[in-house]
Amino acid sequence: MTVMVLLFLTLILVPASALVHRALGRDTGWFAAVALIGLGAATLPWIGSIADGEVLEEHLPWMPTVDVGISLRLDGLGLVFLLLVLFIGALVMAYSARYFSPQKRTNDYYIWMLLFVFAMSGMVMADDLILLFVFWEFTTLCSFFLINRSGDKAPAPAQRTLLITMAGGLGLLTAVLMIIVATGTTRISEALQHGIWQEDGVFTSVVAVLVVLAAFTKSAQFPFHLWLPDAMVAPAPVSAYLHAAAMVKAGIYLLLRFSPVFQGVAIWQTLLIGCGLITALIGALFALQRHDIKEIMAYSTVSQLGFLVAVIGVGTPTALAAATIHVIAHALFKSSLFMMVGIIEHEAHSRDIRRLNGLQRTMRVSGVITVIACVSMAGIPPLMGFVSKEHLLAGLLSADLGAGLTWLITGLAVLAAVGTFAYCGRIVLGVFTSYTGAGRRDEVHEPMPEDGAHEAPLSFYLPALLPAAAGLVLGFFPQIFDGLVSAAASAASPEEYQAHFALWHGFTVDLALSAVIIVVGLILVLYRVRVDSLIPRTILPFTGVQVVERLRTGSISFGRRVGDLTRTDMHGLHLTVPGILLVGIFIAGLMTAPFVGELTPGHTRPTDWVLIGLLVFFLIGTVITQSRTAAVVLAGGAGFVVAAWYFLLGAIDVGMTQLLVEILTVVVLVLVLRKLPKRFHAVSRTRTVVSATVAIGFGVMAFIAAFALTGRRGQSPVAEWYLENTYDATHATNTVNSILVDFRALDTFGELTVLGVAGFAILALLNSAFSTSDNAPAASQLWVGTPIYNAEDNTTAMRMVFNWMAPFIILLSLVLLVRGHYESGGGFIAALVAGGFFALRYLVAPSDSAVKLRFDYAMVIVGGIMTGAAIGVVGYLEGSYLRPIMWDIPLPWGGEYAFTTALIFDLGIYLAVIGAVLVALDRLGQAQRYPAELLRTHRRAFGTPEGEQHGSAHRYVDPGDVPFEVDPTVDEDETSIQEVRNR
Repeated sequence: MTVMVLLFLTLILVPASALVHRALGRDTGWFAAVALIGLGAATLPWIGSIADGEVLEEHLPWMPTVDVGISLRLDGLGLVFLLLVLFIGALVMAYSARYFSPQKRTNDYYIWMLLFVFAMSGMVMADDLILLFVFWEFTTLCSFFLINRSGDKAPAPAQRTLLITMAGGLGLLTAVLMIIVATGTTRISEALQHGIWQEDGVFTSVVAVLVVLAAFTKSAQFPFHLWLPDAMVAPAPVSAYLHAAAMVKAGIYLLLRFSPVFQGVAIWQTLLIGCGLITALIGALFALQRHDIKEIMAYSTVSQLGFLVAVIGVGTPTALAAATIHVIAHALFKSSLFMMVGIIEHEAHSRDIRRLNGLQRTMRVSGVITVIACVSMAGIPPLMGFVSKEHLLAGLLSADLGAGLTWLITGLAVLAAVGTFAYCGRIVLGVFTSYTGAGRRDEVHEPMPEDGAHEAPLSFYLPALLPAAAGLVLGFFPQIFDGLVSAAASAASPEEYQAHFALWHGFTVDLALSAVIIVVGLILVLYRVRVDSLIPRTILPFTGVQVVERLRTGSISFGRRVGDLTRTDMHGLHLTVPGILLVGIFIAGLMTAPFVGELTPGHTRPTDWVLIGLLVFFLIGTVITQSRTAAVVLAGGAGFVVAAWYFLLGAIDVGMTQLLVEILTVVVLVLVLRKLPKRFHAVSRTRTVVSATVAIGFGVMAFIAAFALTGRRGQSPVAEWYLENTYDATHATNTVNSILVDFRALDTFGELTVLGVAGFAILALLNSAFSTSDNAPAASQLWVGTPIYNAEDNTTAMRMVFNWMAPFIILLSLVLLVRGHYESGGGFIAALVAGGFFALRYLVAPSDSAVKLRFDYAMVIVGGIMTGAAIGVVGYLEGSYLRPIMWDIPLPWGGEYAFTTALIFDLGIYLAVIGAVLVALDRLGQAQRYPAELLRTHRRAFGTPEGEQHGSAHRYVDPGDVPFEVDPTVDEDETSIQEVRNR
């Protein structure tokens, strides 16, 4: 197996788990666990070679012309984190299979968790700065969605977490761009070897600050530490993986990866050591304040991450090796503890240590697991946590900062470690013994009834037992990590280093400090009641969460105030800025006019003036009509004239696109107009004159500017190249289509994705704004007895035409799709023709319920986007993503057909466009006809309707209909009013 295959397999797990979930439900966790264990086992043979100094590298070009590719590199540092991602991930997946109830919806949970595995695996193996940033942000998005899906209280913490971590992501993006520009390469291994780090101190310091910002936000360092406890609204498996063993370690990995070039940089050391120690201290203090064991675990994670950051800031090889071994130990005991929190909450139905004490009577196995993990976190021998904590102290003592400063930072670390010991005792004694110091003396103590909790089954606590047991066993044999940690420390340091781990190193200074920590910690535990009463529950009158929430709401409020400056219904204000720009273009056109675009017989044709006349006719009609429907039809006629102009100029594809878009636009707008009054409101003559003058002036300027700046000049050099080389390069004779699906396929794929997103936005908007009830409002009975009331009879003729035309429309759509590479057509045009089929189908239907779609058109959009993305991989296998591949297929009647993968890419465009059209037609087609006007008529007939009043408008709710605004300033036809009264 290669690193590229490993990364690909982690991605394949995502759709595989979605399919497996249909059969296994929550037990998909077992499938994911086995798969991740298999992938982790496949990496074990690499340990020996990487420990000996070998580096696994692979590179696949993605877009060779711009030197962008997938570059992967696995050294000792990357392998340490990769093993944690895979094996801890496997344990959490197995734990998830029993944590969630069988009725709980978990399909999306497993998808996002496995996507996170993929993102973390890609991040630690990435040797490309752009790839590193993409995977970094991918972990942020996965974390957001996993938190956000955790209940009604989750959106706010998810948003706060996203804001903080995305802010750090912007810092990383800036750093990445600066490094690429300065070093001239995107390869991380090459960039870190560049001489600019020693030559330009300002550049190095700025990049160091940006990297620190990114790492601090991801690894919850002061002052960004608040998001991690806030994110504990997520379920225990998410906390155990993302916020204890994986996501928060991304920042630690980033610091270690860039450590070689920042060693000795003053601002780097100051920020890491200073903020790291502050984080370790306040994390321990906050953990001692809390009663919720999950909150205690959250702040303990913050504190432990502070230790790691401070030691990385020291920067010596000893310190970097200590940070690496503590990353391993921390992942073991903290993942176990978070899983145990979930088990305790699940079985005892509480997380409050004031209620949970005494669980050793009913949950003995859980108690043993928790004690082992807590003892490891407290740094008590012979567990792995003791070994790593002792080396952390040795790493701090190795700082080259002078004796006084070195002992100061070591003393602060010892103080934070004492706090770690104290809150570990608080957890164990508060949950499993009759601990009376869990809360203040004046607080009501409610012990958990003996029959209120019971032990979890083996399949539930086994995933938590394994890492705790590993921490116990590995504490006796830490030397097995010598080779791998040595390789990791050497990768994080500019010099080679050989680590030697052992449970007993003799009588050393760091052993003495460990003894001090244990003794003082025991004293604090013994006097826990007094200590608990002395610790203030609040230090500041505000919390970090409140600060971030105030910043978030304040920025939204500020945005509204800024928007209020231009938020108006007056068209003049909205047109001011584009009007100024148009005037500038007009002046530029006049200055250029002597050279191109002169109005001479050689630059115009008689047909141009005929079309201009028709265009003026339609536009004048659009402006002067009082009917909204007539205005839409006339504006569509103007669009048809433009389409005809394209045909006369020889742009057949563009003309067909314009024609079909106009047809569908008219249909959609007519559906929209059913929600508006039939006629425009009256305006004064003065306003009409002013509006006409401004409109004509802008139109004249736009015409002159466009004609002057373009005219009828000849082909550009780029156009000439396309005409001469398209067939040789792609075997396509339709140059326009080939540009879209061959030469600029990536651009088209981006537009395809945007179109799909727009379709989903329309769907969300219409779902939130309109009802899908089939009950018509009472006022719709106005048409009883009229020819249009019986829709079945009224559409008989159109249905007959449609039944004959439908097969030919579909056939034309498919023909245009297939022939687009060689003749006029293509996926977009073919989809518009198919859209015309669906539009005609809606128009001839007697009701929206009779034509309601029986399939999920949203999945049509997704299918189109996925088709475009998937066919791009085929080209990637030939050297570049979305590169067209061609085969000559023999035909039965002789000759050959040049098949190209661009046709399948066109199929993706076809599906996405059809899906977007269906979204508009289906949702808009379900709304009642002219509801606003009918209810205004109802108001005039019977007086002010019942409902809520909003300023100058009334809100009316009709049975079976949706509420909407009624403008009382518009007059209605008195005949319609009388008809309502008579009814």
